[in-house]
Parts: sequence; structure tokens; C-alpha cells
Amino acid sequence: MPTVDDTSVLSPAEIEAVTALARQYEARRGACIEALRIVQRSHGWISDERLREVARLLEMSADELDGVATFYNLIFRRPVGRHVILICDSVSCWIMGYETLRDAFHTQLGVRLGETTSDGRFTLLPIVCLGACDHAPTIMIDDDLHHDVDAAHLDALLERYP
Repeated sequence: MPTVDDTSVLSPAEIEAVTALARQYEARRGACIEALRIVQRSHGWISDERLREVARLLEMSADELDGVATFYNLIFRRPVGRHVILICDSVSCWIMGYETLRDAFHTQLGVRLGETTSDGRFTLLPIVCLGACDHAPTIMIDDDLHHDVDAAHLDALLERYP
């Protein structure tokens, strides 16, 4: 089992949470996605240093863990805003107004897909599907799903996320 060292970039609470989680799996690597999510909840994203530390705790190489982190689109490998907006660009959302909604976000926030507002408040990212096709267009802000989103009401929606 990996030992804790005084130069860790993770907090003692993060180390304990990841270690406790890893104990629940026959192969420690089985905890990799949730371990990354634990660290991401604390820091907003996974730096190279944090990734290496989590990999060490899970007895994986950093390259192996990075392969998981970059495949899973809800693990952020670069800094993001305080609030992450995922805008669904599936066929259903496209038909029901994705382009209008996307353009409204561009205008409202002053950023394009993949960018973060200058004040660090929002990051706008595309996502293939949010699983609410019957209520398209759909977005997710942090962990909150919003459906039947009307571009004309973005101001009121965004005000809920200071």
C-alpha cells in the first residue's frame, strides 16, 4: 500500500478518501474515476501533480490514469470556471434550438465553446448527450440539469450561479 508523504499535493482528507475508496476494490485502479472526482470536487480540476499523486495512491502509472481522465469528459484536466455549463449538442437538442442557445451563450458570456469567462465564473463546454432528449434543448450547470432551455431567459438562469 502506498505511504503518505509530507510533500503531497493532496490534502490529508483527500488522501484518506481516495485510500478508503480504493480499499473497496479488489484492484485499486477500479476506484480511478471516483478518486479523480473526489480530488476535482476540492480543486475544480485535475492538475498533472494531483493526477500523479492519485495514480500513486491507486498503484497506477500516471499515463494510465491520464488515459482514463482524458477519456471521461467530466474530468477536467485544465482549469475551469466556478461553474461549468455543459450544452448538449445531440440531434434532439440541435433540432430544438441548440444553435440559437449556443449563440446566446456566446453573446451573453463573451466566450466560445471550451472557453472560460474573464471573471472565472463560467466555462462553456459541449457534451454529446445529457439524456433528456424529450426536453431539448438541455444544459447542465454544475450538477443541475435544465431542460427546455429558452435562450431568451438565460439571464435569469445564469443569475442563480454567482
